[in-house]
Amino acid sequence: MTDIEQLAARAATGDTAARDALLAGIAPQVMRQCQRILPCRQDAEEACQDALLQVAMKITTFDARSRFSTWLYVVTANCARQTYRSLKRRASEQSTPQLPLDAADPRTTSVIAGSRLDLLDALEQLEAHRSELVGPLVLRDLCQLSYEEIAAHLDIPVGTIKSRIHDARRHVRASLS
Repeated sequence: MTDIEQLAARAATGDTAARDALLAGIAPQVMRQCQRILPCRQDAEEACQDALLQVAMKITTFDARSRFSTWLYVVTANCARQTYRSLKRRASEQSTPQLPLDAADPRTTSVIAGSRLDLLDALEQLEAHRSELVGPLVLRDLCQLSYEEIAAHLDIPVGTIKSRIHDARRHVRASLS
């Protein structure tokens, strides 16, 4: 068992020193994962802080059904996607069509960043119609977990996970074309 897994087990029992050490130890990993999902560093930092706060608040609910690292991937991916939804909602609620001063110029935005935003939009559409497909797809394609880890975390057979990921990819491809 790794140091992080041991810290998580201790933190889950209410050990605040272990929780604080755990948060310090996972912060860089959480930030990297948020940056893989969100193209703008400030957005990734916001999602990272939200994820760390969620871990701090909910660590006592971690039941060790799966590894802590798998649980952390789920929390982080959900926080990154929630940050994206929140940013999108705030942008649509602004009364003026004025872009913020540091907004990305679409002429210079990288293809990768644009692709990530397209993927996040496609995931939003998929969640509205087939929400059961989103979790497995995010865990496999964005968090890069194995089918077995996803199945253990979601308590769903591996065959069902593979089927859901296949269906989710088909829906995402259709919405991206």
